[in-house]
Amino acid sequence: MRQLKHHEKKLLKKHDFLAWKQDQGMREVKVMRRYHIQERDDYHKYNQLVGKLRHLSLRLSTLPANDPFRAKQESQLLSKLYDMSLLDTGAKMSDIMEKISVSGFCRRRLGIVMCKLKMSESVKQAITYIEQGQVRVGTDVITDPAFLVTRNMEDFVTWLDQSSVKRTIAKYNGELDDFDLL
Repeated sequence: MRQLKHHEKKLLKKHDFLAWKQDQGMREVKVMRRYHIQERDDYHKYNQLVGKLRHLSLRLSTLPANDPFRAKQESQLLSKLYDMSLLDTGAKMSDIMEKISVSGFCRRRLGIVMCKLKMSESVKQAITYIEQGQVRVGTDVITDPAFLVTRNMEDFVTWLDQSSVKRTIAKYNGELDDFDLL
């Protein structure tokens, strides 16, 4: 490789040819593909939520450290983010800036949680089951793949009683009851 000339070196110092401003959309596309987000609007809403959470944590950090209002609001915010499974136990306010991301919200979508619970082999298959109305969370049938599952609701993600998938699993395990066929 030849040596760079003086003006070429100066140009390389000023500009980063590997990271373009327009490539910010590439991050969006990668996240949308990985988590099978069908509407771009969902990604933008998650992005706005992340921005608002970071802004709120910055605003809280400007309050005096010994202010009881600040302590109360910080603990409420951290507990809410823990309940949403966006942060772990023992998280600090600085973790909001570092660990909260759009991907964190996407990981709490129903299709991703179904794959994590081994209810589906792929996210695409899970989304198909959700759109067909074969999945319920608690007592509610969910048909929206963008449904966010909290830490507490994760245990209540099940198949619908009339679901063909549940019937197939029961038949495979030898637990199919003739009464269920009615």
